[in-house]
Amino acid sequence: MNYALVFPGQGSQAVGMLGKLAAAFPVVAQTWQEASAALGWDVGALAANGPAEELNRTERTQPALLAAGIAVWRVWQGLGLPPPKALAGHSLGEYAALVAAGALPFADALKLVELRGRLMQAAVPQGSGGMAAVIGLDDAAVEKFCGAFPGPGVLEPVNYNSPGQVVVAGHAAALDWVEANAKAQGARMVMRLPVSVPSHCSLMCDAAEKLAERLRAQTIHPPAIPVLHNLDAQARSNADAIRAALRDQLHRPVRWTQTVQAMSGQGIGLFLECGPGKVLSGLTKRIAAGAKGVALEDPAGIEQASKLVKGEAA
Repeated sequence: MNYALVFPGQGSQAVGMLGKLAAAFPVVAQTWQEASAALGWDVGALAANGPAEELNRTERTQPALLAAGIAVWRVWQGLGLPPPKALAGHSLGEYAALVAAGALPFADALKLVELRGRLMQAAVPQGSGGMAAVIGLDDAAVEKFCGAFPGPGVLEPVNYNSPGQVVVAGHAAALDWVEANAKAQGARMVMRLPVSVPSHCSLMCDAAEKLAERLRAQTIHPPAIPVLHNLDAQARSNADAIRAALRDQLHRPVRWTQTVQAMSGQGIGLFLECGPGKVLSGLTKRIAAGAKGVALEDPAGIEQASKLVKGEAA
């Protein structure tokens, strides 16, 4: 079966993540150790034991999730199965996809996303911005709704996660307005996300330019497996084009629906979530009719996915 590996982004972290997988596959602990050596702090201990407040700090969350994604990728690689047809990652997960594809060295990517987290947090004062999921409106309706915001402040659609689920980001007062008015426009629910950074909107432009300075010095190799980027669901092989995509990704929307649809259009029917949680697996089923999503966060998921890839009953 043609399959893709997809890497989750911020929000999938949890204290104890990959604990069952680590007990079964030593490469998980080895990956935590490698990440800790690169960053100078104990990534595995934070992932295993928390505290949650520290794990949820953006500059900690991003490298911890990157390391988790690569730990799962290494477990999967060790099974000796045919490689995926494509890779993609949701927001931060795009960096893990590029590491898996051989485009970015693991240690370099860890330092990049740690910096990315710091820059994002510094771009907006704590508590002044955030994100909210709008459930039950189509993309065009959310765009029109955001355009009607009377201001002042920023309000933009930023994550096109699946049909009927769009995340918006901006100033805190704008999100208050969303919560007060979205249901009158036909939304079923508005869910404020537990993040303090309004990712993927114009408030991140300054952070994106500072990240670009660091990216200019980063060696990037042509990906050995196509990586579809969040910006436009297109793969890139040129280093400068990848740098530009990573810069722009920080202040422009994540087009996840389009990304999964593009892979489905290539004949991919199985999407394996390479990291903690099951968020992307749930979205897959809502985006691509007939597609199957399997989370690889524990040995049972690994076994189920391996049987599907081999064409066995799972």
